[in-house]
Amino acid sequence: MIKDACGVVGLYSDRDVSSRLCNSLIALQHRGQESAGIAVFDETVKGKINLHKSMGLVPEVFNQTILKGLKGDVGIGHVRYSTAGESIPANSQPYLAKDPGFAIAMNGNIPNYQELKRTMSNSTFDTTSDLELVAHLLTAALKEKSDWFKAIEDTMEKLVGAYTLVILTEKGELIAVRGPLGIRPLCLGRIDETYVIASETSALDSLRARLIRDVEPGEVVLIDERGLQTRLLDLRPHAHCMFEWVYFARADSVVEGISVHAVRERLGRNLAREHPVDCDIVIPVPDSGRSAASGFAMESGKPLLEGFIKNRYLGRTFIMPHQNEREEHLKFNPIKTVVKGKRVVLVDDSIVRGTTLPKLVHLLKSAGSREVHVRISCPPIRSPCLYGIDFPTFEELIASEKSVSEIREKVKADSLVYQTVDGLIEAIGLPREELCLACLTGKYPTRFGDIGLEQLREICGRTGGKG
Repeated sequence: MIKDACGVVGLYSDRDVSSRLCNSLIALQHRGQESAGIAVFDETVKGKINLHKSMGLVPEVFNQTILKGLKGDVGIGHVRYSTAGESIPANSQPYLAKDPGFAIAMNGNIPNYQELKRTMSNSTFDTTSDLELVAHLLTAALKEKSDWFKAIEDTMEKLVGAYTLVILTEKGELIAVRGPLGIRPLCLGRIDETYVIASETSALDSLRARLIRDVEPGEVVLIDERGLQTRLLDLRPHAHCMFEWVYFARADSVVEGISVHAVRERLGRNLAREHPVDCDIVIPVPDSGRSAASGFAMESGKPLLEGFIKNRYLGRTFIMPHQNEREEHLKFNPIKTVVKGKRVVLVDDSIVRGTTLPKLVHLLKSAGSREVHVRISCPPIRSPCLYGIDFPTFEELIASEKSVSEIREKVKADSLVYQTVDGLIEAIGLPREELCLACLTGKYPTRFGDIGLEQLREICGRTGGKG
């Protein structure tokens, strides 16, 4: 399973926002389960920002007593998974900067973090998160420019990678920033007099807010008592992360105007159309393969059934930071009455490390399945991600070292078929040149894009990397 970096949300309202920020973060919990935090502007004390953050799930971090202490009409929130920086309380977000004071939270990853940090010898770093670097850059730019738009533009020019930011200023302004490549999503919504900024539309839906539009790549949105101001500061070719549609985003979200569920369903239809198989039933890997399995079943005319029960009280296995934890918490159980004696098509979104799928195939065959045919809705992942997905090294990627036939042998499936890159692009519906396909093709949209394979291996390492 795969991890994304984080989820962010911001609210600008005419009434208290803390409970609504909490609800929004619950709707984004799938994007990060290590820590959660909320910062609100206290209008009763000039320049004061109240902050609460801690390790754990949103309902574990916040209760009614804590939320009552976070009174304010403007605020930001964050849920985190650590793909860069350690999984420690100090790295939880939002981060509170001083002089000038502001709170900031980020979804994404800055591959040139170390390079930029070396240029800031006069700055003191209290965390190992690349967000603090961004905060230091903004602080320096604000002291020179005295204007948020100009300071963000100056900072944007220095950053390489993928990021979306929400910022709460000491004047009670709410600012949203989307990196110029648009790799990570960000949307703008509204309900009554409340503006909502969030990583996904699922957070808007949790508040019954209507989607106004996506924040454009390279755009800055500033909301204050005068209303909403926007500036498009950086125009570059877009590189939307294809994995938002394949896996990260919640199935009920809409990214770049495209339904996530519909994309996954089309991916399943493509697999059934291009690689039919004589089978009795189609079953999904819960929960990541459900939409694609639905599309496969509809196209093939075979029944879609639930073949596994997943223990939902352990959380999503993809969120565990270490492989031994993933294996320890892998808790699926086959429904024997469904799969016994059946030729099964097992549908999932992706194979990354290749540690989960062999266990699932073994469980099905042990439960009496006659055949197990695996269909994967994403093409083989062969290259590390430099932009905030937790497969930062070649060593972690089974498809970087093994052929499809070798992977099938490892999985012990009767057949194994991946989606094609063309099939993926067709299902998403955006032009190829507007998508980041780096983990599939090895062609990166940032300045790493023209380096050779061996140089990339040096950047990512064989056993480690920032991610």
